Amino acid sequence: MNIVPTKINDCFEISPNVQKDDRGVFVKNFHQDIFIRHGLKTKFAEEYYSYSKKGVLRGFHFQIPPYDHVKMVYCVSGTIMDAIVDLRKGSPTYGHSLVFELKGEVPKALYLEKGIAHAFYVMSEFAIVMYKVTSVYSPEHDAGILWNSTNVSWPANNPILSERDKCFPPIDKFDSPFFT
Repeated sequence: MNIVPTKINDCFEISPNVQKDDRGVFVKNFHQDIFIRHGLKTKFAEEYYSYSKKGVLRGFHFQIPPYDHVKMVYCVSGTIMDAIVDLRKGSPTYGHSLVFELKGEVPKALYLEKGIAHAFYVMSEFAIVMYKVTSVYSPEHDAGILWNSTNVSWPANNPILSERDKCFPPIDKFDSPFFT
């Protein structure tokens, strides 16, 4: 397992161990001892996935304190453009964003610290995206910022969005409760 820091502090790109043979592929994308050695959280409270069709954009999502959480995200089928934004006041990368391509056939995960907003756009006919989080879902603490209010260049100007995602405040109107 290879764990590499990204340009946003406390966020990592994880290339898991992959075993291939004539039957297919076996992927180990979480190993407690390796995560501990890298100072990463290992106690995940929930795991879930989304199945989305081409052109869907989900995000930018996060939970606010005290139910904020570390998130590990990976694509098990299809291809997505994954984007993150640092919302932590005092962070040298506050307001900065990064974009990654995640594909089911090229196993890779993102480890996102508390205070990082997450979104993705489905590039393939469909995609299945898995999430592990360190706190349980709390509707009162579930939040987001508007998808097109950051400097992320999305591949579509009119993606398929939920009504909820259309109503999030833009990043410049969001009073962040996150601090480094």
